[in-house]
Amino acid sequence: MGQKIHPNAIRLGYIHNWQSRWFANFKDMPDLIREDFEIRNIIREKFNMAAVSNVTIERLGSYLRITIHTARPGIVIGRKGQDIENLKNQLEAMTSRKVYVNVNEIKLPELDANLVAQSIALQLEKRVAYKKACKKAMEKTLSSGAIGIKVMVSGRLNGAEIARREWFRKGRVPLGTISADIDYGFAEANTIMGKIGVKVWIFKKLFFAKTPRELAEELRKFQETQSLENTITPENDKNQKKEEKNLDNQGEN
Repeated sequence: MGQKIHPNAIRLGYIHNWQSRWFANFKDMPDLIREDFEIRNIIREKFNMAAVSNVTIERLGSYLRITIHTARPGIVIGRKGQDIENLKNQLEAMTSRKVYVNVNEIKLPELDANLVAQSIALQLEKRVAYKKACKKAMEKTLSSGAIGIKVMVSGRLNGAEIARREWFRKGRVPLGTISADIDYGFAEANTIMGKIGVKVWIFKKLFFAKTPRELAEELRKFQETQSLENTITPENDKNQKKEEKNLDNQGEN
């Protein structure tokens, strides 16, 4: 059987970073993990229509810094920053710490696996055919610059009585290659017939490997240096002939 592992977990410490970054005593760790879980749930419930991809939490002593990665920063910040200020006060009351909230805008939401999964789930809730929703999302992602994408939907698809699982793939998705930057996202669609799970894998780029553009640039530079070495100017040719003549005279003497 296939041994499956979370695509982000296998790359932690290599090309991906942790979403919770802090150190704690062994006794305090369960409480802090639960606190992180509650903070993320509060943010996702509060900004469920703001296209929030993930939440990064950093702790240092009595300070807590939260970074919200979203495609719609205006909705998170609110009018005159009122929404973000309310969130900050709520989290300070819950954690008894000094909280700083940053908002990071996602420039290309089509290349974020969580946001792609959320958009497919939203379409399924609106009764769009799952094949149409998946293929449309895959085309948008590939046109935005991704190398490959894989989408899996599972549940009572199209209202069928027996639940099943279907998946679609375009391009390359090398899950076993650690140097491959693969983003993984998951979302659930709450339909009338029940829940439908959506998983998305997006292969963005390959680390420690040169792109075709970089290889073409290196080839162009190499060809320029070769052409410069091969071209001999008249002055250089005269100097070379003089040196050869002097060497011949020295040999005769």
